[in-house]
Amino acid sequence: MLFEIVFNVALNIISSLGYLGVFILMTLESMVFPIPSEAVMPFAGFLVASGSMDFVAVIIASTLGSIFGSLVSYYIGMKGELFIEKHGHLLLLNKKDMNSAKTFFKQHGEKTIFVSRFIPVIRHLISIPAGLGRMDMKKFILYTTAGAAMWNAFLTYLGFILKEKWNEIVAYSQYLDIIAILGIIAFFIWFLRRHR
Repeated sequence: MLFEIVFNVALNIISSLGYLGVFILMTLESMVFPIPSEAVMPFAGFLVASGSMDFVAVIIASTLGSIFGSLVSYYIGMKGELFIEKHGHLLLLNKKDMNSAKTFFKQHGEKTIFVSRFIPVIRHLISIPAGLGRMDMKKFILYTTAGAAMWNAFLTYLGFILKEKWNEIVAYSQYLDIIAILGIIAFFIWFLRRHR
């Protein structure tokens, strides 16, 4: 039910605002809002196929949105360090966890940010720990741009090829979302047990 509402709102926004709508939706998609790119970009690809939009302009608008949304989340994560220092115990987080995040993003940040752009649910969240881990800003923007541009172009192209059947992508992507959510739940269970 919720997914259908989000889906219809996304279609209306793109239909009304065009490239600006794509930018806004992909900004939200790169934050913690439940806007799946699998619903946004294939529809934009269909509009490209029908001659209503330009392929390159769609990729530029969507990628700029992805970068902007990711930077907002990165900033939230960066500012979250102070919150965790004061109130982290309420979330079972401590200074050691923050130091681990920083070390992780120094060593593996590039790969993590790039690959996460292709993983449902994870791409909504990954920028926050990157900010918390103080990943190098230039590298963060570079790998976010590369991963987002490739993913957005891929989904737009699928929508372009499928034309009127573009929404079939959404049906299949829901299974990947479920798998990703189960993975996150499993991680949190492990995390809670570890900290107990």
